[in-house]
Amino acid sequence: MATQTWRNWAGNQQAHPVEVVHPSGTDELAATVAAAAARGQGIRPVGSGHSFTAIATPRDVQLCLDRHAGLVALDVASGLVTVQAGMPLWRLNRLLEHAGLALTNLGDIEAQTVVGAISTGTHGTGAGFGGLATQVVGLELVLADGSTLTCSATEHTEVFRAARVGLGALGVVSTVTLQAVPAFALRAVEEVGPLEGVLERFDELADGTDHVEAYWFPHTRRAQTKRNTRLPIEAAQVAGAPLPPWRAWVEDDLLANRAYGRVLAAGRRVPAMVRPAARVVAAAVSGRTYTDVSHRVFTAERRFRFEEMEYAVPREALVPLLRELVAAVERSDWRVAVPVEVRVAAADDIPLSTANARDTGYVAVHTTPGSPDQAAYFATLERLAAAVGGRPHWGKLHGLTARDLHGRYPRFGDFLALRDRLDPTGVFANDHLDRVLGPAPGAARSAHGTLG
Repeated sequence: MATQTWRNWAGNQQAHPVEVVHPSGTDELAATVAAAAARGQGIRPVGSGHSFTAIATPRDVQLCLDRHAGLVALDVASGLVTVQAGMPLWRLNRLLEHAGLALTNLGDIEAQTVVGAISTGTHGTGAGFGGLATQVVGLELVLADGSTLTCSATEHTEVFRAARVGLGALGVVSTVTLQAVPAFALRAVEEVGPLEGVLERFDELADGTDHVEAYWFPHTRRAQTKRNTRLPIEAAQVAGAPLPPWRAWVEDDLLANRAYGRVLAAGRRVPAMVRPAARVVAAAVSGRTYTDVSHRVFTAERRFRFEEMEYAVPREALVPLLRELVAAVERSDWRVAVPVEVRVAAADDIPLSTANARDTGYVAVHTTPGSPDQAAYFATLERLAAAVGGRPHWGKLHGLTARDLHGRYPRFGDFLALRDRLDPTGVFANDHLDRVLGPAPGAARSAHGTLG
């Protein structure tokens, strides 16, 4: 067990000093949890640290899952794949591809660990598709006393339903079983055009294509749409279907990463440069069409650091909210360099899923770390989303408390009751969870561990 300072990927959350443990295997993981609980310490699991909130910040002990990241079972015939919690999505995607399988939908970042992504409600886009947690069919949970619970739709059903998006508040997910599907290709059609045309056609596009997302380039009237259509895997094997490596580097690395990274860096030094530079980068984005293996189209690498807020709103409220957000940015003196991202998802039955019981639209906004405009920009999205019952992404920045969130989730109270039963003394709690869920009934706040 080592003592060190921990920071998340964005660098906006930290804990110091914190004890870090690297268990290997469920037995060792469970023993670590039991030992911390016996000492009266709080313990939090952490994956890749890709959450912008303090959700993974420990009070006393951090459970790093980098040595608990293996493949447990993979059955090609059924498509069931079981992995340990710390496996990164990029590795799972490649294991599945090698086996002729794929996850049916993904978010746009694959650096996250599988369980970290699931537990915070990570989602992709597609009006007929749910978030990553909807693909979970079973999981093993280490409880606060070190015991383990195997959960599925037919075993410990109540815990299974809630723990799919459990925020690490019910226990530590040790292994997870997902339902994969036969490998498939995606035909990607990316177009840039007038913002108004995208807003007018967005619902039609979202309902008429498997996976649709849109990006508005602030300080311009330009927007980009990305439409991905599912095809047999053989379509990705046709000569010329995937992007040539040189073009992928120019468009996905040079423009999507390096150029925006430079705009953000320049904006920190000379804020007045942000708007004209953002317009130049937006003007350089053009349309393209290509076909590739699904995970290569769904995901993209992000090399520049940013901070993000994302709100889930009822699908019918999405376009009106976007119009209000665009108007607010245009009235302001903010300098916004990163495009606003818009996605959709189908309703699901997971209590703390942002898409629980309603078809959902998502709006994500980004700023540089420490941006002087962040507070006003993010507060504006939060105000607009609040007016339509918006729910914040659990891994992204927001200012809501348990009292606010209780009214936005029909089964919020049921989740709290389960949390209070499984972890009554708050072994898995931290200051962030105390804010968004409320303290566990028997919790005694630790003097150790501080939020950054």
